[in-house]
Amino acid sequence: MIVIKDLYKIYQMGDTEVRALDGINLHIHPHEFVAIIGPSGSGKSTLMNMIGCLDVPTEGEYYLNGKNVSNLSDDEQALIRNRTIGFIFQQYNLLPKLSARENVELPLIYRGIKLPERKKMAMEALERVGMAERSEHMPKELSGGQQQRVSIARALAGHPPLILADEPTGALDSKTGAELMVMLKELHSEGNTIVLITHDNNIARQAKRIVRIQDGKITRDVDVDSEVVCE
Repeated sequence: MIVIKDLYKIYQMGDTEVRALDGINLHIHPHEFVAIIGPSGSGKSTLMNMIGCLDVPTEGEYYLNGKNVSNLSDDEQALIRNRTIGFIFQQYNLLPKLSARENVELPLIYRGIKLPERKKMAMEALERVGMAERSEHMPKELSGGQQQRVSIARALAGHPPLILADEPTGALDSKTGAELMVMLKELHSEGNTIVLITHDNNIARQAKRIVRIQDGKITRDVDVDSEVVCE
């Protein structure tokens, strides 16, 4: 699903060259559950932006489902994001003046899906995360864990082949965070491909594969169950 070849992201800070990504090579297959872990400044957020088609590399190639998306225009990237990637963010990113259902419908609106069908798809996604009964509640009427469930429903509504979760437990208490990880594991068991960005070793170990990044380079790539180094 994801093939990254010799990827660089280089910023010029005055006279200093900053290599946020420094020759990344990474393959992620369909139906994998991969955690990308690293400390602040390691390059994991930059790598997430590349995987999520939120930025383009300075050098190198990125193939998503066989398509080279390395140097797409902003409009082409937006289309890929809408149809291929479901995003789960740390801060939920729900619009406060829209109900839970309406928030889930947003990416479907951009896809051009008519109201009856998108309402049906949104309710199915909310049902999947146990939030159907709160579909007409506003975000301020929901707890943090409930808002994160709505954001997961939004990510799932269009049935994207890839779910990209950026520090999804970061704003949650430990109990609610644990419940969220159970949900992500269930989604993986149902066949979803999940890429999880985190700085937390305990969260990363719940994935099936851990990719460690430091100073813009991948330093370790292992299968969690077998501790086999992935190629």
